[in-house]
Amino acid sequence: MDMDSGLTDRRRQTRSNVYRYIYDAKGFCSRQSLARELGLSLPTVYQNLSELMAAGLVRDSGEQQSTGGRKASGLSIVSGARVAVGISVTEHRLRLAAADLLLNELAYQEVDNTPIASFADMGELLAQSLEQFLDRFSIDRAKLLGVGIALPAVMSPDSRYITAAPTLRLKDTSLEGLTESIPYPTYVENDATSGGHAELFVRGSSRNMAYLSLENGIGGAILFAGAPYVGDNRRSGEFGHMCVEPGGLRCTCGRQGCLEAYCSPRRIRAAFGVPLEEFFPMLEQGGTQYAEYEALWDNMLRHLAIGICNIRMTLDCDVVLGGFLSEFLAPYLPRLKEYVAGINPFESDTGYLHLSTLRRHTVPLGVALHFIVDFLERI
Repeated sequence: MDMDSGLTDRRRQTRSNVYRYIYDAKGFCSRQSLARELGLSLPTVYQNLSELMAAGLVRDSGEQQSTGGRKASGLSIVSGARVAVGISVTEHRLRLAAADLLLNELAYQEVDNTPIASFADMGELLAQSLEQFLDRFSIDRAKLLGVGIALPAVMSPDSRYITAAPTLRLKDTSLEGLTESIPYPTYVENDATSGGHAELFVRGSSRNMAYLSLENGIGGAILFAGAPYVGDNRRSGEFGHMCVEPGGLRCTCGRQGCLEAYCSPRRIRAAFGVPLEEFFPMLEQGGTQYAEYEALWDNMLRHLAIGICNIRMTLDCDVVLGGFLSEFLAPYLPRLKEYVAGINPFESDTGYLHLSTLRRHTVPLGVALHFIVDFLERI
């Protein structure tokens, strides 16, 4: 159904306002509240709801609430009316996630990845893995808004090449060929930026925020008043390459002492040969048998505290920790906050430091979010 056929700009905007009101509603939403809050007549509300329901985008929620007379019926969006897919590219695997219009995760899968020589080579693997993912989880391609691809890379302002991707061991590499084999709309973005956008979306807040992504590559995003700050060269939020230990451990970027060298999950695997899912249960057991585990983890927390303090001192805003390492941080957050408070000369209150609301699969969901936001802006 072509919802826009014959619509004037004014009618299209009214329909969009009706849909967004229902989408953003936190509580009970009725036809009467729509008319009241949007300043519309009930016939206008009914007409727009009829179009949105015919298109499968809005439904009666089945809820009813008394208004003193006849009970009003509730409304809600059909969250599964459209789907977006995000693919996070890392050095060892692809992480694919599908989300509905509310960014609820519908499906998730990991696919082993081989070292990348060029993105033209990667393009075929992405396309093949995507189609297998869609088939495996019976995702309706007719509902697919698009496919976002998140890279652990510094992107050029025109998004045509990457200037650096240390964990992928690539530099000044064209993105040509990355998306040509994918027969759906595509979008390419930095992985940490994608995670930051997802966090801002689910929080529904316009507060200033620095998002620190703790994955194999460490990066971040800066969001002011609900909007991203990307910097003059699209390199804002590269927190992983701030120096926290001059002359210290060698980083994938070639320098020494970077936050990424000290706080990346890669450090745990390199030291003990175990994934995070095995490291933390052994760490919790304690005792002399795992003293080396505790020593390394405490060192990681202390350097992470330095990075957090630097971000807070520079940007003076909330700091949110995301990425897959954040899934394991909750039991250690009090200790981390203690370390942060101990090196901040201006404040001992660490209420500005938070763990991500979306701790699992934040990056692929975040890059899929691009198409959800685009849909909401065009509805």
